Amino acid sequence: QVQLVESGGGLVQPGGSLRLSCAASGSTFYINAMGWYRQAPGKQRELVAVITSGGTTVYADSVKGRFTVSRDNAKNTVYLQMNSLKSEDTAVYYCNSDLTTGTKRSDYWGQGTQVTVSS
Repeated sequence: QVQLVESGGGLVQPGGSLRLSCAASGSTFYINAMGWYRQAPGKQRELVAVITSGGTTVYADSVKGRFTVSRDNAKNTVYLQMNSLKSEDTAVYYCNSDLTTGTKRSDYWGQGTQVTVSS
């Protein structure tokens, strides 16, 4: 069983910064990719940023230049540094990991962490 534990959400003013963390733990696994999605009230969940095992990153157009995704392979942890936050970044942010355990490849999700950008 694999668990993803997120931390770092909260309330921040427009223009401020936050850093989210997500650590994977549990059974022996190989991380193919880890990343972040978000869901605002009344909207569908959307991709924010992903980083692959090879270090390739993909960002939503809306966050390019403001958010940075990174990972610490030794700690099985992915980070999302969010700068120049806007009110439209307000959402529940979910960590996602594409993992292989044994011969099975699966998606895992964290419990979500609230990010609120407001003055």
